Amino acid sequence: MTPITSTGFFITGTDTEVGKTLLSGALILKLREAGIPTIGFKPVVAGTYVDASGQKLNEDLETLRIASGLNLHERSLCPFVLDEAAAPHLVAQKSDVRIDATLILDEFNALTAEFDAVVVEGAGGFLVPLNEQEDLGDVAQAMDLPVILVVGMRLGCINHALLTCEAIASRQLTIAGWVANTLSEEMSLLEENIQTLKDRIFAPFLGVIPTLPAQLQKPQNAPYSLEALRFAAEHIKLPH
Repeated sequence: MTPITSTGFFITGTDTEVGKTLLSGALILKLREAGIPTIGFKPVVAGTYVDASGQKLNEDLETLRIASGLNLHERSLCPFVLDEAAAPHLVAQKSDVRIDATLILDEFNALTAEFDAVVVEGAGGFLVPLNEQEDLGDVAQAMDLPVILVVGMRLGCINHALLTCEAIASRQLTIAGWVANTLSEEMSLLEENIQTLKDRIFAPFLGVIPTLPAQLQKPQNAPYSLEALRFAAEHIKLPH
């Protein structure tokens, strides 16, 4: 795959369900508020739900759509939408679908021609497989965007974060920064864990997203609200 020169960020995480979508949406808002036309994009999603009107949706994509100021179904933000919430390459195999990295890059490239910045939210961790040969790290490398790492603050996150940083560096990609996301159950020794990560991750620290207040927690089978994204945006800074 040939690298693409563009502006934006690739958002990865230490695992699944660590806050990539929340951070991606917040980052899109901050870029748009800075006067930069920005849109969200996701290479692949696995897991859909049916809303009250009977439409099949994915909560991550709808969050990116809200942050990007788009109406429902206004445009595609993801070339591969799989129904079952499981490892994308396995769901694709089961559904007789091949996740094609070239198609992902084509759709990404089309967005870069229209918007000044594209925030790409990965799926799961950095090396999630897409097919028999390729993984998300290959796609990130071809996009050649600075990477922002979301660390879900829970037991085991230090090891996951440092291994992910090594994987990103092995692809010759720049880590533009990292964010500590406090999950619904705050971990013990939170500040000490954050300080350990500050001491060992040689990239800018962009902030701590506190546990969302009860009224801003994301309901099951629904996107984050604009208010939740604004709350998260208040606690992070843009990379330089």
